[in-house]
Amino acid sequence: MTKQKISKTYEEINARIKAGEAVVVTAEEMVGIVREKGAEQAAREVDVVTTGTFAPMCSSGMFFNFGQMVPTIKASRVWVNKVPAYAGLAAVDAYIGATEPCEDDPLNKIYPGEFRYGGGHVIEDLLRGKKVLLEAKAYGTDCYAGRKMKKEVCLDDLSFALLCNPRNGYQNYNCAVNLSDRAVYTYMGMLKPHCRNANYCSAGELSPLLNDPLYKTIGIGTRIFLGGGIGYVTWHGTQHNPAVPRTPGGVPRKAAGTLMVQGDLKQMSPDWLRGVSILGYGNSLAVGLGIPIPILNAEMATFTGVSDKDIYTQIVDYGHDYTNGIVRSYGEVSYAQLKSGSIIVNGKEVQTAPLSSVVKAREIACMLKEWIASGRFLLNHPAETLPDGSE
Repeated sequence: MTKQKISKTYEEINARIKAGEAVVVTAEEMVGIVREKGAEQAAREVDVVTTGTFAPMCSSGMFFNFGQMVPTIKASRVWVNKVPAYAGLAAVDAYIGATEPCEDDPLNKIYPGEFRYGGGHVIEDLLRGKKVLLEAKAYGTDCYAGRKMKKEVCLDDLSFALLCNPRNGYQNYNCAVNLSDRAVYTYMGMLKPHCRNANYCSAGELSPLLNDPLYKTIGIGTRIFLGGGIGYVTWHGTQHNPAVPRTPGGVPRKAAGTLMVQGDLKQMSPDWLRGVSILGYGNSLAVGLGIPIPILNAEMATFTGVSDKDIYTQIVDYGHDYTNGIVRSYGEVSYAQLKSGSIIVNGKEVQTAPLSSVVKAREIACMLKEWIASGRFLLNHPAETLPDGSE
């Protein structure tokens, strides 16, 4: 007799989590389970698959409230450790972006355009318990007469600190090479001339959106691992572009979906939010992000069973094409090939290197697995899933 196809609900999975009965595996582990037992049986046996990624995510930052003074102030310009923050909000609210550079960076005085400290480092310093110098200026009004503020603050002194990242967790990304005759310095790292190296930035089979390629379970309100604490998906991120070529299994062959995420910075850890300085490019923030994927049916088991050899991306020239807005691929490679340490480009063997850390991504997936298995972390049904590009 044919078995009835498996179908689960979030409520059923959460009940199993609360009872300590849920079967939780990482995305890496799921690859072998699906290969050995098939998607239908894997869906019967597994309740949740955990994912992870840890990489520079430039579109990140922090909303914060730094408290009033006497006389009260409506800040129009704000700096934290000489890094400008955006103050066009209200009174003592501001937003500091991860890529904003320090105005007084000593490295920049020696090498114009080079920065070793920026908004991402401010966020890390706060998480490490360090004091930072906050300065504010205002034009003065009848209700906000103060014109200047200067004080040292730590994270505990801020009444509100929200990590709010407009674009994280890119679903796939380019493999970057440089076909020009000079070295170029990019957000994908330094690229040697004449295609002498190739850089990529994805955790491949561990990456969150590559395990739910058609956004069946991820959307507004999805509870996630963010920066070592608990965060939420608040909507699709900027540059979200699901209408790209895909494999028969739905996996995008180039950069596609993105996430907007947020969470309470005060519960996060500097282990998972690290200020980054990229030579010749500037500052960023390395973000640890992990998403649990509920195995509602065999389709979700199939999606989470995707392996590095099934995920492809495009080789893109950052020496000429990218800066001139030219869209051209110099070949397609799998993440299995990228992770092997070398690929073939234009008939030549080229060494590869990741900007993302698979080791840290694996650790995130394992931490999230433990949180769920121990009953500390339940799954949220999204209020609305991400736009998938369909009409």
